Amino acid sequence: MSAIDPKTQANEYGLLIDYEFCTNCHTCEVACKKVQGLTVGQFGIKTLEDGPRKLPDGSWEWTYLPLPTDLCDLCAARVAEGRLPSCVHHCQSGVMYFGPLPELAKKLAEKPKQVLFSR
Repeated sequence: MSAIDPKTQANEYGLLIDYEFCTNCHTCEVACKKVQGLTVGQFGIKTLEDGPRKLPDGSWEWTYLPLPTDLCDLCAARVAEGRLPSCVHHCQSGVMYFGPLPELAKKLAEKPKQVLFSR
């Protein structure tokens, strides 16, 4: 990844999260806290949990959704150095993607259970 101007990043780049396969490992939270120097109770990204619930067909649904907070700046300093945001770099399930919004929007249209976050 090449370095990105932080002003360009804020307007044209985003974070795509495919939450269908998030395992709730919290690695994104830990990596973010370390890089951003956040204290107890502060999160740049927080994994929310929905479920478990039994569906009409008898199967179960249990969803985890990593949600960027207002403290998330998409790791502007790391990205300016040509590195990925910390949550993307450390995601154990490989369900987070950083890139230009038009590129991520195309990927978003390919399947359900994804969210696109931008600043």
